[in-house]
Amino acid sequence: MKITVCTRCVMDNSSDNTIAFDPLGRCNYCTNALRIMPKVYFPGAEGQGKIKNLIDLIKRENAKKPYDCLMGVSGGLDSSYLAYLGAKKWNLRILAIHIDDGFDEPVARRNLESLCRKAGIHLVVEKPDYEQYFDLCKSFLLSGVPNLAVPQDNVLLACLYQRARKEKIRYFLSGGNFALENILQKGNTYDAIDKKHILDIHHRFGRGEINNLPLYSYQKKIMDRFFVRTKTWRPLNYINYNRNHAIKELGDFCGFEYYGGKHLENKFTKFLQLFWLPSKFGVDKRKSHLSSMIVSKQITRAEALAELSKPLLENIKIDEDINFILGKIEITNDDFFKLMSQPTRAHEFYGTSSFGKLYRILVKYLK
Repeated sequence: MKITVCTRCVMDNSSDNTIAFDPLGRCNYCTNALRIMPKVYFPGAEGQGKIKNLIDLIKRENAKKPYDCLMGVSGGLDSSYLAYLGAKKWNLRILAIHIDDGFDEPVARRNLESLCRKAGIHLVVEKPDYEQYFDLCKSFLLSGVPNLAVPQDNVLLACLYQRARKEKIRYFLSGGNFALENILQKGNTYDAIDKKHILDIHHRFGRGEINNLPLYSYQKKIMDRFFVRTKTWRPLNYINYNRNHAIKELGDFCGFEYYGGKHLENKFTKFLQLFWLPSKFGVDKRKSHLSSMIVSKQITRAEALAELSKPLLENIKIDEDINFILGKIEITNDDFFKLMSQPTRAHEFYGTSSFGKLYRILVKYLK
């Protein structure tokens, strides 16, 4: 197959059958991102007004409660910078939840502890049942699907919403943002909320129960959204969010250490992005990350191409991380490399929930 690279960003058709190009060679990803940008990203004066209105709303509604809002924090850049802004710039009382899934990079733990201590953020660290969690991670690896992060993301959501119900907190602040995430490859991914999908893969490949793991589902999401009336906000869309500026500002404030790339603050997501996806599915996540920064004008296309010309694992040691993960999930090196040579599976090969479509219809109807 001829590899076609977008003439405006750096997305290509090497591993994604959902990409399309117009007569000028521009892809549907950056075309759509530029189309919606004026509707979702407000880096100027309008965004300042939106931030003020949001903060006033959150503080007013939670004046008599212990916390104003809830956040999930990883020790990565986006959630750390938002937590810093929320606590120090906007004076919000944040309850921060971190899921220690056994794969944290030491730098992520240092970042979290330093940030929360200096910013006065109440940090709660949740630890899943490791035996069951590692078994679920192993099940996904054995299934041959691309998005191995589904269990990790699902457990995070389950813990967040459990805490929200317990503390009666309606408002979530999410580090999700347009500036660095306006292009997310649609091929070779899957929605983490699909509990039926998780249970089917574990039923086929797991060895024990996962009854002690908090798992989230579309049904619970519908209940939380439309009956508990939870609301998620993305405040980084209301500021001029620049990656390099955020790294420097956090470094000056709490000694924040950058870990080398997006979502590399966790050994398992690092393995997913730097080894599993490129080796087994031909997916280089740098393309979507760099293309997002082209759209938000943080880098040029030439700079992105220069970055892509470098080896994916340049100055990054992945062997130690792979051995660490294999030890946790109890797979031998021989069995792992046999697994790497086996055919891949689309997520849809396994059980999926019909509630996902219902949820998306409800969200669209009520917007």
